[in-house]
Amino acid sequence: MELTSGVRKLVASLCDVKHRREHGLFVAEGTKCVIDTFEAFRCRYLFANAKWIAENPSIANQVDCIVVKNDDLRRMSSLSTQPPVIAVYYIPENRGISVETARDRLVLALDRVQDPGNLGTIIRIADWFGITDIVCSLDTVDVYNPKTVQATMGAISRVNVAYVDLADFLSKATDEKIPVYGTFIDGENIYNTPLSTNGIIVMGNEGKGISPEVESHVKSRLLIPHFSTDGNLPSSDSLNVAMATAVIVAEFRRRSFNF
Repeated sequence: MELTSGVRKLVASLCDVKHRREHGLFVAEGTKCVIDTFEAFRCRYLFANAKWIAENPSIANQVDCIVVKNDDLRRMSSLSTQPPVIAVYYIPENRGISVETARDRLVLALDRVQDPGNLGTIIRIADWFGITDIVCSLDTVDVYNPKTVQATMGAISRVNVAYVDLADFLSKATDEKIPVYGTFIDGENIYNTPLSTNGIIVMGNEGKGISPEVESHVKSRLLIPHFSTDGNLPSSDSLNVAMATAVIVAEFRRRSFNF
C-alpha cells in the first residue's frame, strides 16, 4: 500500500477531536509510544521511514507497514519534530467503569481537566501507582488527543479511561457508602487525615478546581500542605493538577503498604 494524499490528510486531521470521533481513529507517534501501544490497540495504518522498519521488524512485519519519507511523517505529525513512525489505531469501544469498581480499589476521577498533557501525565501516574481505572467528566479533554497519548508514555494501553456524568457517578458512590475524596484549599492536611485503601479520588480543573455540582458529593476534603518556611519570599500558590495527583496518590499508597 502507498501513502495517498487523502490518507495523509486523514491522519493529519486526527489532531481534532471531531475527526477522531467521525472516523473512530487516533494516532500514536514515536518509537516508544508505538511499541508500548501496538499490542493493545487494533492498528489501521502504520507509517515509518525505512530506517525504523529495518530496526523494528517484529512490529513492521505484523501489518502492511507503509514506507514513507520523513517529510510525509512531518506533514502527518502533531509533534514539533517529526517522529520516525506513526501508528493509526481504531478507538476501542468504551468499556465503562462501574461504581462498584471503587469498592475494593482506588479510582481516580477527573473533573473538567482541560490540558491534554496533564491528562496524559495523570494516566502515567495512575499506571505507576497501580491504579487501573480513571473516570472523567464529560467535559474533560479527550483521552485520544495526540498530546495526551504522547504524554502517557504507553500507559494508555494499561489504564481504562471512561467518560461519565461525574456528579451522577459520585452520587451513586456515596449512596453505596464508597469513600469519595477531593482536594481543596480549605481541606484537611492529607498527612493527618485517615485514608482508606479503596474509594474515589477527585481532582479538579487546572484553574477552577472541583465544580460545585461535583463538590457536593465529596465526603472527605483533602489539602496538600504548603511547606514554604520563609514568609518574606514569594512562593507558588498552587500545584499543577498532575503534580498534585502524584502527591495525593503516593500518600494513599504509602498508607496502604505501610511505608
